[in-house]
Amino acid sequence: MRKTALLVVMSGFFFFLTTLAQAQQADVTFGGGTIMSSGTSTCPPTGGSCFVPEKGGFYPSISADVIFHKRVGFEFETAWKGGQGNYAGLGIPFRPILFAFNGMYQPKLSKKAGLDLTGGIGWQSTRFYGYQPTSSCVYFGACYVSSNHFLVDVGGGLRYYVWGHVFVRPEAHYYHIVNNTSDFSNNNVIRVGASIGYTIGPD
Repeated sequence: MRKTALLVVMSGFFFFLTTLAQAQQADVTFGGGTIMSSGTSTCPPTGGSCFVPEKGGFYPSISADVIFHKRVGFEFETAWKGGQGNYAGLGIPFRPILFAFNGMYQPKLSKKAGLDLTGGIGWQSTRFYGYQPTSSCVYFGACYVSSNHFLVDVGGGLRYYVWGHVFVRPEAHYYHIVNNTSDFSNNNVIRVGASIGYTIGPD
């Protein structure tokens, strides 16, 4: 899965470069936020599967987009749990990572303000650490197994240009993660936060 993820990211990067010349503008952002989801941690006293809500923690995020005429374009974004969590208090370190490829619409509200509206598909890769080293992971400094699930997402943010081409963007994203209940207590996750970005182009 690691090789597949790297291939997808590299393919997206090259797609971004090849379409940049045809785009009206491009944006790059870096931000942070947190994850919210319903449910509480419960582990049966007699053993069995635990149910853990996927919420809390700091999630850094990065994104890049290209926007064409009529304010329509494409975006790639990823967000990940900044620190390893303790799964159900059992001493099992874990880290969810969210990836999404979105269509984007950027209507302008004024000269300095506008909306970023997104929707698309992606996947979540939840890494569970602490496994014995093997030849496939020892070179990366941490061994883990990944639980991967397809997702669909929608999101929105309000961008405001604070200086030149630099903008800030409070935002919220909703993810429906298929079969997420195999690891957590809910298939629906909300990510809220804010980003700082830079626009490449005449905007």
